[in-house]
Formats: sequence, C-alpha cells, structure tokens
Amino acid sequence: MNVVERLKEVGLHHAASGYEAIAREAAEKNFSYEEFISRLAEQEKRERSRRREEVLLRLSNFPVIKTFEGFDFSFNPSIEKKVIEELRTLRFIEERSNVLFLGPPGVGKTHLAIALGVEAIKKGCGAYFTTVDEIARRLRTTKEEHFPRRLRNYAKAQVLIIDEIGYLPLDKEEANLLFQVISTRYEKGSIVITSNKSIVDWGEYLADSVLASALLDRLLHHSYVINIKGKSFRIKDKLKAGEKGK
Repeated sequence: MNVVERLKEVGLHHAASGYEAIAREAAEKNFSYEEFISRLAEQEKRERSRRREEVLLRLSNFPVIKTFEGFDFSFNPSIEKKVIEELRTLRFIEERSNVLFLGPPGVGKTHLAIALGVEAIKKGCGAYFTTVDEIARRLRTTKEEHFPRRLRNYAKAQVLIIDEIGYLPLDKEEANLLFQVISTRYEKGSIVITSNKSIVDWGEYLADSVLASALLDRLLHHSYVINIKGKSFRIKDKLKAGEKGK
C-alpha cells in the first residue's frame, strides 16, 4: 500500500489528493520532514474548511450572497462603520447577543444581515436566513406532534437571520409563533433581525403590547441595535440607470 492509499485509509483524502504536488515541492526545496508533514496537514485543513463553507452556504437559505466588501458605506454615513467592524469580529456570537438593523426600506439592512451570516460561515459557524412570513407559514402548517421538532430547527444554527419584521402585519397567532422562535434561542444562539419598524412601534405591529414587551425583553437583553437612516440604495441604482439612459 503506497502513501496516498494510506492517507485515504485514515480519512485524509485532501492530503492524499495534494500529496504528489507537495512531495515534488518538498524534493525541489529540500523540506524537512516536519515541514513536509505540516504542508500535508495544511492541505487537509484548508480543503476541509472550504468544503465545510460550501455546505454551510448551501444550507443557509440565503436568497443571494452579500458581503461587507460589496457594501457602500459612503452612501449612508449614518451607519457607524466602527460598530460594523466590531460585529465582524463575531464576538456577538460568542456572547450569544442579538443584532437589530432598523431603518426604512432600501438602506442596506438585509445586505448587512446576510454579510454577517456569510462572515460567520467563513469562520465555521452555521447561519440560517428566513423571514417572518416564512416562520409563520411553516409553523402554522406543522402538525402538533411535529411542532417541537420544527421549532427546534430554528435553534440549530449559531446565527438565525430573520428578515422583514414589520413589513406585513401579524395576527396574534403569528406573533405568538415568532415569540416562540425567539424564546427558543434566548441566551442560546444569536439572532440577527432587520425591521422597518422602530422598536416603539412593535406593540402595534405584533397586535399585542404585552407579547411585544416580552419579545423585546428577550431580544434587547443582550443586543446591538443599529439604526440606519438615509436614502434607498435601490433608488440610487435606478437614478444611476436613468442617468445612463439619458
């Protein structure tokens, strides 16, 4: 049995695939045994990380992939880049803190939320994207005996992104389902929320001021709240397109 076969036998498939190239380089550059083994281990680690990232992105349910590098901070100066850079360290995940992006439509809330999720995945953390409407629809149609398992599904990822809170009114049952999801994750995993509603308006939006108070108590206990003002990115893009058309 040769070296490549032995590496595969013990589960080091990525090291096996790169063995011949690394062995040639080792011979040309006269690597020490320690450096040669280190290169093989690095090959295995790098490929495992890449494959894990691919899987986590596939499971994330992101509608599109957005990154911080693709975000135009100069367009909305109200966004404190220093706060965003703090969030990019992902300490909020270790703290099991929540992040709320609040502001009118089009200012980049969803972009920033997804970018945080992508950043988390790059560091090996699971992230899942959903909307309030999707949560209500899925849980509402779940049979009673399957409800606890479906609810626990929302607690699996280390970062749960809930988009579009406030866009469509919720009835009391839907508000209660949202509350259960947030309660399930309370101090166990981070939630990233985007909303066009000010926090003071959530009582009316959730059709129950008492429920809204309990929900916000859990969300805000450990949290970063980012209020975004300014113009819509989408309107900016339309204006640019219009100028080009002239």
